[in-house]
Amino acid sequence: MTPEQFLEFARVLPEPLLLVSGKGHLLATNQPLADMLGLRRQELRGKMLIELVTQSADDVVEYLQACSTSRAMVIGSLTFRNNDGQTLICRSQGAVIQPCSHESSALILLRLENRTLASSNFVLLNQKIDELAKEVQRRKQAEEALWKANQDLEIRVEERTTALQETLNELQLTQTQLIQAEKMSGLGQIVAGIAHEINNPVSFIHGNLHHAHKYTHDLLNLVQIYQQVFPNTPLEIQHELEEIDLDFLIQDITKLFQSMKVGTERIQEIVKSLRNFSRLNEAELKQVNIHEGIDSALMILEHRLQARHEYPEIKVIKKYSQLPNVTCYPGQLNQVFMNILANAIDALEALALNSQTTDSQKLINNNPQIQIKTEVINEKWIAVSIADNGLGINEQIYSKVFDPFFTTKPVGKGTGLGLSVSYQIIVEKHGGQLNCFSVPGKGAEFVIKIPVNSV
Repeated sequence: MTPEQFLEFARVLPEPLLLVSGKGHLLATNQPLADMLGLRRQELRGKMLIELVTQSADDVVEYLQACSTSRAMVIGSLTFRNNDGQTLICRSQGAVIQPCSHESSALILLRLENRTLASSNFVLLNQKIDELAKEVQRRKQAEEALWKANQDLEIRVEERTTALQETLNELQLTQTQLIQAEKMSGLGQIVAGIAHEINNPVSFIHGNLHHAHKYTHDLLNLVQIYQQVFPNTPLEIQHELEEIDLDFLIQDITKLFQSMKVGTERIQEIVKSLRNFSRLNEAELKQVNIHEGIDSALMILEHRLQARHEYPEIKVIKKYSQLPNVTCYPGQLNQVFMNILANAIDALEALALNSQTTDSQKLINNNPQIQIKTEVINEKWIAVSIADNGLGINEQIYSKVFDPFFTTKPVGKGTGLGLSVSYQIIVEKHGGQLNCFSVPGKGAEFVIKIPVNSV
């Protein structure tokens, strides 16, 4: 993209945008950026990005290098100085438009968002919710007064009040879900960042293990040849051979390298699962392997599946069928798997701590299980079943499991949003079905049905 093409493209966009080279030269800007900085666009020509921000030159260059080498959007933070000398903290999203080559530097598009403005919008939403809550309270007081004068009028006020109450509930739920979504987004960024940082040194170690093993093997072979050619070694060398136990060292070093190889492969599997679970660059519909999402959630929850002093090991039984790739929102679907699996683990832990269990439940307590089954319903639909053999769901609360803010967990242990958000993701986002089947004392089963193409 040339600077001229950028200006033509950015002219109609409301957010601040700038096109920079890989070294930080400003090639083109749009009017919203100039307005944000209190400058004219002509004053920005020929400037360096480092002249406009408070960050050090090394930090800016490092960020631009990350943008120029990544295939995905790179999120960062830049603090600008406007014409009045004030600072503006901006959330930046950088994407490479033209990769670096021998002939030219990389072209990077930066999209900026004023964090102060975003925070003020969130505060404004809270103020509007508070105002609406006060309005509901005033209408309820008016309802009580009008009921004494005219019953028919009271009915109409009740209807309007109910509508406002429903609106308030929806706004409060939306507010809570926005907070939850922001937390998940932040968690996803942290997870992806940690996975990236771990993957580089582990890949380096894993790649060099083969060479280290070969070099060591060659050196040991050389030692053995020396022993064959010069069997009568000096006493000093014989003493050293006995001291290091050469025969044991030769046998054990292969096992040592093998165990290190297994260890690095295990870390790489964990990193892959973390990346697969976060899926920061997959907010849109995409074809994915459903089993990878389930396995990623299981990997993250693995520490809760292992035996601990008060809980036995939870066995996971997988009955996977041959599924086609499913068009879905991968990150959101992974969140559903995580919520349902975490609830199943909670149920089995509650069974382990329940002293008033029957004999049959005590047998289950010694063998807690989660069974995951996938199957193709027909050419258009697939199903995922997650079942546990815990205490099950009481009939009194069975009809409320998908209600927002409903939870049976103690204060501080649950928000009551996990299954509600999961239901919304499956039904509203994917046009699917989420059902719960439970017999008290015999566990619970959640069945997810989604179309192969959620379009």
